[in-house]
Amino acid sequence: MPVWLREYSWRQTSTAVYLSLPLRGVRVTPANIFCTDQYLKVSVPPFLFEAILYAPIDDTNSTAKIGNGAIFFTLYKKEVSMWDSLTLANADKEKLQYLRENAVLKAHEKAKEETEAKKVTKQEHKKYALEATMKLEEAERTRIEDLKEQVRQKVTKELALWNKQQKDAEKVKRGQKEGELYQGGEQVKEKKKEKMNKARIPNEGTSKTRLKPPQGHGSYSMFSEHLKEEQLPAPRSAATIKISFTSRVFPTALRESRLAEEEEWLRKQAEARRTVSADLSELEDLKEEEKNPDWLKDKGNKMFATGNYLAAVSAYNLAVRLNNKLPVLYLNRAACHLKLRNLHKAIEDCSKALELLTPPVPDNENARVKAHVRRGTAFCQLELYAEGLQDYEAALKIDPKNETIEKDAEKIRHLIQGTSQDS
Repeated sequence: MPVWLREYSWRQTSTAVYLSLPLRGVRVTPANIFCTDQYLKVSVPPFLFEAILYAPIDDTNSTAKIGNGAIFFTLYKKEVSMWDSLTLANADKEKLQYLRENAVLKAHEKAKEETEAKKVTKQEHKKYALEATMKLEEAERTRIEDLKEQVRQKVTKELALWNKQQKDAEKVKRGQKEGELYQGGEQVKEKKKEKMNKARIPNEGTSKTRLKPPQGHGSYSMFSEHLKEEQLPAPRSAATIKISFTSRVFPTALRESRLAEEEEWLRKQAEARRTVSADLSELEDLKEEEKNPDWLKDKGNKMFATGNYLAAVSAYNLAVRLNNKLPVLYLNRAACHLKLRNLHKAIEDCSKALELLTPPVPDNENARVKAHVRRGTAFCQLELYAEGLQDYEAALKIDPKNETIEKDAEKIRHLIQGTSQDS
């Protein structure tokens, strides 16, 4: 049989009700608290507290803080007014049962709506990510096509210019050959006339005999051979053509490459090889699986679960040396530093993890929330409450429905207010 809690204290303003419920000797979690707009229940076996509130409240913004053997509720009123009492007075059992069942029904409907809203939001995020990826691929495809078109136009222009130069050179050569043929033909005619004049009979009056020019194929062949000897050009001078190729690491042509990105990739590869081979003497004694960052991460997680934080830090340190681009390694090592009170190192690891968790996308929301919360915790333990509050508020922007983070942020605000009032 439950023990009903009758001892509690409360106060109110026109906008909110502040309720303090003592619960000593028991462990209270948020799962033990149930609240709707007009119904409040705290069930921590063997204790039970139930209240039908005097008027409706805003259960979404209302908060409950657990600590020091008590629960402190901040209930915001839906309407600005002053209550005559905390609970609804003079309510019969049937009305109380109806309000109780109605509260449970509303809670189930609200949970169902939140689940559906999360599904819709997740689908929207996936759709947005897919559309963004398609746009990037389309832009890249367009860029490559434009680059190919520019190269094609350039090569076409160069080819057309080369063809024009070749045609001009052929015209010049043809003109020179025609001139040489004309001059050679004139010389042959002159020599032929001289021969004919020498072969004539001196007394032209008595003898009309003329020396006929030779006809037939034989004379034509001699003439053409003579012309060939006259027109034959000099041999071309020998020369050596040197062809040099651009040195390339990648198999693609230089005109189709993305030189800046390739150089960045090569630099990162060289840096990774230097990191792995920097302490080769230490890595020689390790087993093959011990050189795997994922295996080391799992080992560090097991050490952290057993409370061996120093061993977990050692595993994460070696994993970071092997691969310093995994944000989860810095996040897990920051958790170990928090346990060991190495607060400055925890802040450094969280900051490094946030640098690697870019760009901010739905897939890395949880990791970014952890990084902000752990860095904010370290700041608060160093009594840098303003910096800690900034990290908690950043985490709330990413996950606004996280009640635990909201409660911790509210505590930090109270601490900052108290510090400013004391000063």
